[in-house]
Amino acid sequence: MTDSAGTPAEPPEAEPEAEPEAGSEAEPETDPEAPRKRHWLRWTALGCSVVVLAAAGTGWWLYRKLDNNITTDTDAAAELLKYEKERPTPVAMGAQNILLIGSDTRSGAGNTKYGKDKGTQRSDTTIILHIAAGRSSATAVSIPRDLMVNIPSCRTSGGNRTQEMFAQFNSAFEIGGTACTIRTVERLTAIRIDHHMVIDFRGFKKMVDAVDGVEICLKEPIDDKDAKLKLPAGRQTLHGEQALGFVRARKTLGNGSDTERMDRQQQFLGALVNKVQSNGVLLNPTRLYPVLDAATKSITTDQGLDSLRDLYDLARSMRAIPTEKVQFLTVPRRPYSYDANRDELVQPEASQLFKRLREDKPVTVAPGTEPSPSPGATGEGGMGPQGTESDGKPDDAASPSTSPAPTFTGRSAAEGACS
Repeated sequence: MTDSAGTPAEPPEAEPEAEPEAGSEAEPETDPEAPRKRHWLRWTALGCSVVVLAAAGTGWWLYRKLDNNITTDTDAAAELLKYEKERPTPVAMGAQNILLIGSDTRSGAGNTKYGKDKGTQRSDTTIILHIAAGRSSATAVSIPRDLMVNIPSCRTSGGNRTQEMFAQFNSAFEIGGTACTIRTVERLTAIRIDHHMVIDFRGFKKMVDAVDGVEICLKEPIDDKDAKLKLPAGRQTLHGEQALGFVRARKTLGNGSDTERMDRQQQFLGALVNKVQSNGVLLNPTRLYPVLDAATKSITTDQGLDSLRDLYDLARSMRAIPTEKVQFLTVPRRPYSYDANRDELVQPEASQLFKRLREDKPVTVAPGTEPSPSPGATGEGGMGPQGTESDGKPDDAASPSTSPAPTFTGRSAAEGACS
């Protein structure tokens, strides 16, 4: 384009864009999908909130359900408080001694098939579970039900007081329940019992079923009518009813002694511990809940272990203990001098064992060995073979510091029931 003189005309200047007036807003770009996106985000947020609230509500409901399953034994605590001055003083801070009592009561659903309910119960199985202060080991010591011991004066369920007596151990539970059993154990061992748990036949069966059974191996078939048990020889998995029969059977297995029955109980418990630790039950909520539900419904315990948090803390503290450090043994015993159908302690080996537990020292076990006492050991801290009670005070001069630690007959959970 040229002007009239023939010279090129300059291009016209572009007009500046109009400035927006003060106070006015620029019109946003129009996005036809924006309303739909905002609608979707709102519903997503609402859905997530509902899920979170539902999960929290369900979790709280499950927690309260499990927590309320537990039965608290307040009577034992009140009775033990009356005898606080005579109870042993804890020696190893941080260690725990828990008395596990298997009740043979016939009352309650599912228990009448094992006999008539006479309104009484005895301790079918009693175990001192010692958990080391550093949670490096756990030692379960069985006390024979036929062991002859001094039973203190105890309050009966009717409110009366019994006389002190020399009788078989499981009479203590029949006479005065948990408190009487704890006081009898403390007199026998000079070990302070920190907590206790009582479980009956039905509870044991439900615990085994909750872990889908426990594997055992039988060299010979079993047919025991009293224990309601009939099994072929070989490797097999036992569930609730069969498992109970296996740990209770005595008359048709081995030599029929209670010692062999305790050995089977220890083998079975070792296999149970091994399975719980090896198949991820403690780390898998869907598998852990049935176990917790069965456990909490099955136990009666003291106020120190009567909440789900308390039990969880206990289980968590034991979770890191290697199965080879979870040990089972029976207190050294032999047939009672005056009645072969009863038991008495073997000294000084029994007192050595009690002393090591009191002081939270390692306990060494090996299969099929007799307890080997340290040179110069004495029978302090327990009861003599004929029920003569000693002073229960540790004697540092009892054995030289260079003497080897004793070895007791026992097994570890790593061995299982098929070892």
